[in-house]
Amino acid sequence: MKNTAFYIASRYLVAKKGSTAVTFITWLAALAMMVAVTAMFIIISVFSGLEDLNQDLIANLHADITIKSKQGKTLPDIDQVTKILDKNQDVAHYSKVIEEKVYINFQENGDIANLRSVDSAYIFVNPIQKNIFYGAYPSYKYSNEVLMENKLDNRLAIPIGGDGQTAAVLMMPKPGTGIISKEEDIFNKKEIFVSGVFPGNDQLDNAIISPLELAQELLNLPKKSAYQIVIKLKNPENADLVKSKLSSQLGSKYDLKTKSEENAAFWKMINTEKFFIYLIFALVIFITTFNLAGAIIILQLDKKEQAKSLVSLGMNLKSLRNIYFFTGILIVTFGIICGLVLGTAISYFQLETGIFKAGANTDLPFPVRIRLANYLIVASTAALFGVGISWIFSRVNKSYLKNI
Repeated sequence: MKNTAFYIASRYLVAKKGSTAVTFITWLAALAMMVAVTAMFIIISVFSGLEDLNQDLIANLHADITIKSKQGKTLPDIDQVTKILDKNQDVAHYSKVIEEKVYINFQENGDIANLRSVDSAYIFVNPIQKNIFYGAYPSYKYSNEVLMENKLDNRLAIPIGGDGQTAAVLMMPKPGTGIISKEEDIFNKKEIFVSGVFPGNDQLDNAIISPLELAQELLNLPKKSAYQIVIKLKNPENADLVKSKLSSQLGSKYDLKTKSEENAAFWKMINTEKFFIYLIFALVIFITTFNLAGAIIILQLDKKEQAKSLVSLGMNLKSLRNIYFFTGILIVTFGIICGLVLGTAISYFQLETGIFKAGANTDLPFPVRIRLANYLIVASTAALFGVGISWIFSRVNKSYLKNI
């Protein structure tokens, strides 16, 4: 009987209906499901692309493991830490880092910048030199040769490649107490020259990359001092295991965090946004399925005379209901398959052409990532609502079916 009901349902879907309005409503339900599925697939694919984009940006900012002090900013017993890292076979490279806010002044322009002072091994942990689009990475021959984020450099209008007449000034507040009698009591100052610029992002906005000695001089710190040590692993997938091993070797004075832990709040925000976008489009699909409900009810009314004939031939009430249920399933299946195909085509078109931009004043195309999980999420959501609505509304008109 089920096979018979399914065959009749397929005939109801493709055969000419008794009324043009019934045909229109049936295919309107299928097209509405297709559009909703297409939209949901594209949006989820865009969010997957944004996830990958942000992951790449963060990968260039945060190391596989970061070591900081639990008490105070400066790392204690830094020589002992480096000895342990040198002996660890999982560590590919590590670099000492000092990060502080600093005021930068050039001629009559000024701004607050994020000073990231690093040693010469930093490019092996974060290959930032590959992103320089003008100038060169600091040579480390001089402590006041710096790399500057492009937007900050443009705002201050600092020429690239200092000639002795184009030096900017970094100003770092001095710690201490007592009466201030002159400007030198307030700030430590250092002249800097910009050797190159690099494109910034949300994580590297207003950034200045300098040799480690520059921050040590501005902060009056000893030569070997650092606020943190950033580590690049030979196999980043072993980050949690290596972190656990290093924690036991270094002791309780140090705070170790993996890349995912450093960005826990950021990823929580991204996942929350993605979840709410999913809920919104799930609601859109749910509302769309009411077109399906209308199509099933109108189909029942349109096929009333045929239903009487089927009952007279011996078809029971359950099988009759299954005809309308299977009709709904076929409409949903059509919408899901066509929606996923159309969504995939549009996503691939965006990947190839980048025609849709992330903003009016940017050349950055919307990132798209097509994943198997996206197909499963969209298809299962549409199927859940579609099957549920088909089942309910194929059985809701009980008085009509019983009176046949």
